[in-house]
Amino acid sequence: MTSTVEFLSTLPLFHSLSPQELEALEGIVEKSSCKKGDVIFSRGEVRDRLRIVHSGRVKLEMADAVTADWDEFTTIFGPGQFMGEATLLQDGMIHRATCTAVSDGAFLLLRRAKFLGFAATHPEAAGKVLMAVGAYMFQRVSGAGSNAISAPLAVAYSTGRKRMEHDLLGDREIPAECYFGVQTLRARENFHVSGTTLRSFPVFVRSLAEVKKAAAIANARLGLLDATLADAIGQACDEIREGHWLEQFVVDMIQGGAGTSTNMNANEVIANRALELMGRPKGDYAVLHPNNHVNLSQSTNDAYPTAVRIAALHSIPVLTDALTELCVSLGEKAREFSDVIKMGRTQLQDAVPMTLGQEFEAFRVTFEEDIARIREAKALFYEVNMGGTAIGTGLNAHKDYGAEVVKALREVTGLPIVRAANLIEATPDTGLFVFFSGVLKRLAVKLSKTSNDLRLLSSGPRCGFGEINLPPMQPGSSIMPGKVNPVIPEVVNQVCFQVIGNDLTITMAAEAGQLQLNVMEPVIVFNLFQSVTILTRAVRSLDRLCVRGISANRDVCRRYVENSIGLVTALNPHIGYENSTRIAMEALATGESVFNLVLKSGLLSKEKLEEVLRPENMIARS
Repeated sequence: MTSTVEFLSTLPLFHSLSPQELEALEGIVEKSSCKKGDVIFSRGEVRDRLRIVHSGRVKLEMADAVTADWDEFTTIFGPGQFMGEATLLQDGMIHRATCTAVSDGAFLLLRRAKFLGFAATHPEAAGKVLMAVGAYMFQRVSGAGSNAISAPLAVAYSTGRKRMEHDLLGDREIPAECYFGVQTLRARENFHVSGTTLRSFPVFVRSLAEVKKAAAIANARLGLLDATLADAIGQACDEIREGHWLEQFVVDMIQGGAGTSTNMNANEVIANRALELMGRPKGDYAVLHPNNHVNLSQSTNDAYPTAVRIAALHSIPVLTDALTELCVSLGEKAREFSDVIKMGRTQLQDAVPMTLGQEFEAFRVTFEEDIARIREAKALFYEVNMGGTAIGTGLNAHKDYGAEVVKALREVTGLPIVRAANLIEATPDTGLFVFFSGVLKRLAVKLSKTSNDLRLLSSGPRCGFGEINLPPMQPGSSIMPGKVNPVIPEVVNQVCFQVIGNDLTITMAAEAGQLQLNVMEPVIVFNLFQSVTILTRAVRSLDRLCVRGISANRDVCRRYVENSIGLVTALNPHIGYENSTRIAMEALATGESVFNLVLKSGLLSKEKLEEVLRPENMIARS
């Protein structure tokens, strides 16, 4: 069997083929090489082949595709990963992405035209390939728990083949296609709780990989880990950091064991992908072991909380960027509405005049304050307990490992990470999460209050305030024609309620810690990342789907001012509080305007009254 056939046999698309069918397929497979910087294909070109990365790495960029957080899609593919598989199912498809080589490498190519010829002579083998492609495509479309366009090489089907793995509880069969192992399997069976798995928070999975890569680098530098193994672990971690293998992180976010199942899920996926990159089968742990090599010098109790902190450091700028964009939009609206006179209200009652621009400027300022508070909290996440292992004493770690792994973490993440001064204190301490969750709750409260204001100001359109118009997003009723609801502020309100509830859960879980470890960290992590994620999306939704499209009903705002009893407040310095109160009560009782009642009373001349009651003169411009 040739090396090409051996390589093809490792690919999920061809797992079902017999050795003879693989040899026949090899006859139509072409080989191609590339240099760093080469453009492999460009957006808009016709897809006519399946490309399999044999060696090296390539980058895919899709400018018009965005993730759930509105970020542009980009990822890197490495050995054993493939692109353009859909061309085997359908002709005339167009590349939506541009592919560029980030290193020298080689491809195996399977052209559609040649595959159709292969199908004519080997229909059963071609049918197996097409079924695998179809299953894989379905998994990508369904998202595999992640963005559909960024779910590369998902395990979308099973060949029925198994491998045996062993742990202290005995032997278990694992589907051959799976990169996770026996400890992940047990955790998956044990924890059917939230229905939200690790893969739902890609930033956390990415950060776990960064911790594992840094540990491998540190162990290799200290002579504790063979360089070949360290390189394979590092490459597997890099692929995970790029968004690959996300579907393999299947453990529920809420779990017993203080995060051990999360740690082992990462260890097993990294070990098995590293083995594959070394040309070894999954499960060949005598060569590279999840515990002995990937988890070397670590405990869940330092690797897991360190990954949480790094994930927070990656997530916080995304949230503050979203808030900054919202502030820009609010500032633009403040300038647009700077000449729109309206009534201010206190306790839902008429108060004194202001501009709609001043109201939106106040919204902007309140969120700028939150950006500052979040950035202050971010600085606390730089301190980690890596090297402390189980309880902070550093048992089973080299004396220089702690300093070395923190150095490697800085290199891998680009973050100014430092080691905690007292690892025994740092290991069970979850006070940071309580503090940060409180900052998020503050933002949620203010975001919800602003959403309430937008709903009130846009209420009506004819029997409410009606001072602003929110952009119509969808029909609002199945029974009332023409009704349009403020759905974006409504969903933001609900997100904020969830975040406020999450804060209580985090507080209770932090309090429940005992002695040298807080075993409740998984529920803290789940709620913390849920809060950051849904707040970020809510802020972007409010900005892009609501605030940017708001318009003012200028005439309505002006009419309210002119008919408001609140104008009488401006008369206090001129006619006194008692006279002003009498005028206000009479206006309420008779429906007559404040202007006419003051004229009738002879308290002020018409000229003076016009000057005093001009709304523009009652608005502070500072």
